[in-house]
Amino acid sequence: MTDPYLCPNCKTNRSRFNLIQQVVTPVKIDAKNGDIVEQYENNDAGPLHMPYRGPELRVQCATCGLIEEERMFIKRAQQQQ
Repeated sequence: MTDPYLCPNCKTNRSRFNLIQQVVTPVKIDAKNGDIVEQYENNDAGPLHMPYRGPELRVQCATCGLIEEERMFIKRAQQQQ
């Protein structure tokens, strides 16, 4: 995080944010009861299990509560310069 942020929702917050690290755990669950049957390591889940392709980091505005990808907060700050 080396870029300034500006909340795209409330448009006033430039300094108070929660950084949310997304940790992916690939699992196989029982379809009937929801119990975890198997937990996979890294990308060893097999060909039928699509790997996670989402952002590693999300940002929450600590003023209004909006949660978005980091790029949204950076772009809003760049537009206001």
